[in-house]
This record gives sequence, structure tokens and C-alpha cells, in this order.
Amino acid sequence: METSDYLRILKEEIHSAVFATVDEDGLPVTRVIDIMLADENSLYFITAKGKEFYRQLMNRRYVAVSGMTGGEGSMQKKAVSVRGRVVNMGECLLDQVFAENPYMAEIYPTRESRRALEVFRLCEGRGEYFDLSAKPIIRRSFRLGAGDGQAEPQEGYHITEGCDGCGLCLSQCPQNCIDSSRTPFKIQAEHCLHCGNCVEICPQKAARGGSK
Repeated sequence: METSDYLRILKEEIHSAVFATVDEDGLPVTRVIDIMLADENSLYFITAKGKEFYRQLMNRRYVAVSGMTGGEGSMQKKAVSVRGRVVNMGECLLDQVFAENPYMAEIYPTRESRRALEVFRLCEGRGEYFDLSAKPIIRRSFRLGAGDGQAEPQEGYHITEGCDGCGLCLSQCPQNCIDSSRTPFKIQAEHCLHCGNCVEICPQKAARGGSK
């Protein structure tokens, strides 16, 4: 899957996502916002100039977004999270926003009332895709904007050269995603839950968290 595929899931399959910003006291603030447009490596959303959300976006120019698809039970769902820099696009693309999201006309029915709105573009950052419906689960990282298409550093857990192949970690991994065919063992990052069991059990301290 490409970055555009993950953004399409956010826009079309999730649409209403949780957006997090930071207030003037440095505290996190969340709210549910609709994702209006998506292209190859950007998300677009709108807000009114009179809202605290607008002021926080303008002050920090940064947002974190998370959403989950519907489905019968957690094991049928997919989640996408993105965090990164935002750019105020003003009224640019506002007509396209209303064309692709006609329900918005019930909230802002006249062109005059829409003068309160401005479009924001999330255009540079990192994201993560998490699919619980797959067996084993799938976790993938991606970039958008600057650096899009480059390899994303592996975040989570990995095994260093200190591994002696004792195998204690294998029984502790809930997704059986540790490749023991050679030493040092290798964690298959795309299936890892980031539970940390391997770090706790490894007598050689070869299993570690963080970026590789």
C-alpha cells in the first residue's frame, strides 16, 4: 500500500477522526473533525475562524489525527494515525470541499455563512496503519509530504547482535512474529504489537524498543 491508500482510508472509510492539538497551557485537546479531501500525500479539513481549534492550529501549525473504521467487533477494524505540519489554505479548495461533502451545505447553507471557514492541509509528517482484521495483524509506517517515498525508520522493537538464539522470546510473542531461522533473531515489524514482552524476557538484553 502507498501513502495515498492510507489517506484514502482516513477520508473515505473513516471520515470522522479524532484531531489533537495543544492549548495555550501546553495541554492536549481533542475533538472529532471530518476529513474533507485527500490526495497523494495530503489531508484536508476545515474549521471556522472563531474556534479555539483554529487558533491552536495557527499557533502551533501541527496536528495529530487518529481514526478507526467501522465493523462488527474490534477484530474487523483498521486504524490510521497521522501527525504532522499543517498549512492554512484559506478559502482555497472550499468549493471542492462542499462539492465532495454535500452534507456540509446543511450546516453552512449560504456562501456568506461559509466565509467563516478556512481549509487546512496536513502536508508533511508521519503515519501508522494498524489492521486487526488481518492474521497476523499488520502494522505499517508511512510518510507524507517531504520525504514521501523514502524508507520509514523502523519504530517499535528490534533485536540486536547481542542475541544468542536462546529462544525465550519466542514463547512470549503474542503474534509469533519473531523470525528464529537465524541468529540474531529478527522481529517482523509489520506484525509486531509493540507489547514489549521480548524486552522483558531477554536475558542478553538484545531485544530493544525505539527506532532502529
